[in-house]
Amino acid sequence: MAADSPLDRFRNVLGGAARALSGEHEAELSFTGEAPRQDGRQIKVPTPSRSLPAEEVAEARGFADSFALRMRHHDNALHVKSAPKEPVARAVFDAVETARVEALGSRGYAGIAANLEHALELKLRADPITRARNREEVPLSTALGLMVRERLTGRESPGAAALGMALIRDWIEERAGSDLDALALAIDDQHAFASLTSKLLQDLELTEGDLLPDEADEGGGEDEGTDDQQQDGDEEGESESSQSEGQAEARGEQRESDQGEEGEQQQSDAMEDGDGEPGDEGEEGMMPVRPNRPWSDLPPQFEYRPYTTQFDEVVAATDLCDTEELDRLRSYLDQQLLHLQGAVTKLANRLQRRLMAQQNRSWDFDQEEGILDAARLARIVVNPMLSLSYKSEKDTEFKDTVVTLLIDNSGSMRGRPISIAAISADIMARTLERVGVKTEILGFTTRAWKGGQSREKWLADGRPAQPGRLNDIRHIVYKQADEPWRRAKKSLGLMMREGLLKENIDGEALLWAHQRLIGRSEDRKILMVISDGAPVDDSTLSVNSGSYLERHLRQVIGWIETRSPVELVAIGIGHDVTRYYQRAVTIMDAEQLAGTMVEQLAALFDTE
Repeated sequence: MAADSPLDRFRNVLGGAARALSGEHEAELSFTGEAPRQDGRQIKVPTPSRSLPAEEVAEARGFADSFALRMRHHDNALHVKSAPKEPVARAVFDAVETARVEALGSRGYAGIAANLEHALELKLRADPITRARNREEVPLSTALGLMVRERLTGRESPGAAALGMALIRDWIEERAGSDLDALALAIDDQHAFASLTSKLLQDLELTEGDLLPDEADEGGGEDEGTDDQQQDGDEEGESESSQSEGQAEARGEQRESDQGEEGEQQQSDAMEDGDGEPGDEGEEGMMPVRPNRPWSDLPPQFEYRPYTTQFDEVVAATDLCDTEELDRLRSYLDQQLLHLQGAVTKLANRLQRRLMAQQNRSWDFDQEEGILDAARLARIVVNPMLSLSYKSEKDTEFKDTVVTLLIDNSGSMRGRPISIAAISADIMARTLERVGVKTEILGFTTRAWKGGQSREKWLADGRPAQPGRLNDIRHIVYKQADEPWRRAKKSLGLMMREGLLKENIDGEALLWAHQRLIGRSEDRKILMVISDGAPVDDSTLSVNSGSYLERHLRQVIGWIETRSPVELVAIGIGHDVTRYYQRAVTIMDAEQLAGTMVEQLAALFDTE
């Protein structure tokens, strides 16, 4: 019966159209309640209501057509090779390429063009360009994507973006109008189009110093922006100093940068890591961008604060979904566990043997009294003149220990990384429980994308300046330290739930996990953080300094490492966490996570 429902029939028809449009016979389409995205040949579009309203049907068709056209007209390897590394420039580069693909695929197809228009309108609803009050609040990636679309298709930008476009259009036309005109001549050649786009970025000074509109007018280069990624820590130190001297200018610069990243998130082709893997294409959707910026000393006047904590929550995993869904999610996690079971279990057993060896009693040999050492009796047989040898037991001190695993539940962990993290946490909890080491498993994310009720309250209050953190944090308890693994087993499946993973505010999560540990009675406390990048929350970063969350994270880490009895260790997945933590390791493949966790824990116990 379910297969014959109107919703299922619509999905099947939409999937068939996507396969025909993309030329990929193995392309598969499904519905999602999260950000629409494309993972290789997997296309996920917004789920329409069961009554199939015309507006929602058109939106689903628009996203399906956009992803299908990308599969047909886009060379991912060439795109990655040509793309700049700077976040703002990369966001613009991605947006312009999306405009090319959609313009090329919709030529002569009025239905496809109309579908893409609906999808674009949906994207713009959450874009800062619709709320911009001055030029510095307009994300360059969105504005340039719309202007390229106008040049290539002749279609005007949606009305929702009209005011924002009016704020920045003249500035762009003055510096890069001829570049925009030239793009229309290379729409059929991705390589030539990419070269012209690079010229566009240079004329806008986004790839040489990354001067943004506000900086260019003022003739200043106080903060080199995203170019700091290619400079050393001293230049970043100068940047931080200039931010403290001119907060308004710095907020304007970084806001543009971060909203450029925000625009990148809303482009279906956002490719965060740039490694050219098919799964990276379009996956990011609304995911946070992970900036790899060098660090500098904290300005003494820096003070972090949330705008409001009224909407924050600390919640047990069992409270976020019903028992039936937890059972289903746990079954899915167990399926993922099957092919990793052998390798990870071997590593866990190795850790267990090392810990048990430390806990077992040891012997002092060649003593004058004690228990007769039978192993040395052969010496007496050979030479009866030798005295008997004795041995005595001694206890090995093994401190009562508790380990907290704090797992990043941000959107960029979606897919393989979060599966591996859940599996590894599951096996570590079982292993440590066998040797009497209590384990707590925690997760951190936000309740909403791009600001929740906190942002709404800020808007209602008249947008006061420097509001601080502007999202509702969600801290999840998967397993309490005193809870047996068998009781918490189902809860770990929650990490597989669609819609759970959003943005991440690491500093507050670290403080929360630390406070829970400090309240424990164990002699030794270990906190292991598993993350794939720096803290990112678009809502917060759009109205504060672009390094606001990173500064707070750095501050929290420094305090724990220098003043707290808690031992802190971090594992970064594809992101250099050694810039933040003294004791840290970075892995480039999530498949290495389980082995790295084992080695890091074993090293902690070995070097007690």
